[in-house]
Amino acid sequence: MSGDPDTETSIEPPEITTETIHHVDDPRFTPENVAIVTGAASGIGRATALVLAANGLTTVATDVDEDGLHETVENGAELEVEGSLEPVVCDLTDDAELEALVETAAEAGQLRYVANIAGIQHISPIESFPMETFDLLYQVMLRAPMYITQLALPHIREAEDGVGAIANMASVHGHYVTRDKVAYNTMKFGLRGLTKSTAAEGEGDVRAFSVSTGYVKTPLVLNQIADTASERGITEREVVEDVMLGQARACEMMEPVEAGNLFAFGLSRHGKHLNGDDLLWDGGFVNTYE
Repeated sequence: MSGDPDTETSIEPPEITTETIHHVDDPRFTPENVAIVTGAASGIGRATALVLAANGLTTVATDVDEDGLHETVENGAELEVEGSLEPVVCDLTDDAELEALVETAAEAGQLRYVANIAGIQHISPIESFPMETFDLLYQVMLRAPMYITQLALPHIREAEDGVGAIANMASVHGHYVTRDKVAYNTMKFGLRGLTKSTAAEGEGDVRAFSVSTGYVKTPLVLNQIADTASERGITEREVVEDVMLGQARACEMMEPVEAGNLFAFGLSRHGKHLNGDDLLWDGGFVNTYE
């Protein structure tokens, strides 16, 4: 929690500062080692890229949004991060671009870490859910993480000690579902399956884990408030208070940097026993369900 009442009552994401970034003691968190972070133009992806770079890693920050990536790099410069931020514009639905992304990361140093964070949302009941949109969410949120994992694993195993980790951005929606989000729900459950499958084949040296949060102050969340209000016939304030935070025991949404800190901890040596499982950091959404 931020401890700042103004931050806690606002749904707008606060600025990421040096003080909000958790610095992890890990001898592998150096500029010679590389992390790929998808969805790095905004939200949790941007925060994670900044946290990993601040912890000394060369961080290949990728997104389809070139302007957003430029802002992420600018943020890194303002924070004077220790590691470098290497922006790579990449369409996650294009296999050739995914292949080029991983090769770029491998050429930047020793690829050890991947954080599959990119996500999109669409609010609609199953009966009217557009299949082209379902397919898009599948390509971005499940197929791309699978292919990036497939491409990255050989490079990670080339490290002198063969140690590395792949993290996937799951959600409380990878534990239970809410209505009108069939594609998002399906992909988050699928990501947890991909995580467990990766851990099963990682031989203990290449770990895999997922991170599941409740609602985080990101554009993806803020942009769905109006759609949810319209779909359910309620006000936007009711969406925040009743739909988003209604069953949580937390009184505030998470900040993106808090999720970024979780990725850094899980990827680090401190997460060495975290393998195939999920960091459920949800303010009580799942396990205190009413």
